[in-house]
Amino acid sequence: MKMEIERKFRVVGDEWRVIADAGLRCEQGYILSGPDQITVRVRRIGDKGFLTLKGVAEGISRPELEYEVPVAEAEYMLENFCADQIVSKTRFLVGIGGFTWEIDEFLGQNQGLVLAEIELESEDQVFPVPDWLGEDVSFDFRYTNASLAAHPFAEWKNSSKSS
Repeated sequence: MKMEIERKFRVVGDEWRVIADAGLRCEQGYILSGPDQITVRVRRIGDKGFLTLKGVAEGISRPELEYEVPVAEAEYMLENFCADQIVSKTRFLVGIGGFTWEIDEFLGQNQGLVLAEIELESEDQVFPVPDWLGEDVSFDFRYTNASLAAHPFAEWKNSSKSS
């Protein structure tokens, strides 16, 4: 079983755009989610569909099982099983020093939020820290996609939005 070990940061500035790929539109919805329970996610990214199960997080690590599903089935699940628990974003990939950063520029009710994630092999693994990384939000549940689906960035108090 795969263990997801992930760090997440707010992004400041646009310098990352000059080295990013073209980006893919991503829609993901949640059938089940919460800070202390498993998460069941459906995702359509580009022309592919995925069903993902994530265990309860311990620090920045949690078990993850992900399965590719036909895109038509992913779209059906998003429309019929996820109700209003959907996050829309464009995902960009940026390679730096042998690592791949996933940069999510959120749309809709989460517009204005840009996050960068990096997957690691261990919780103490050293990784390059580009200048466009802002606040480390790895331990702040509000910045999980599941939380953003239920409590969009647009609803947060202005003081919480500051970079």
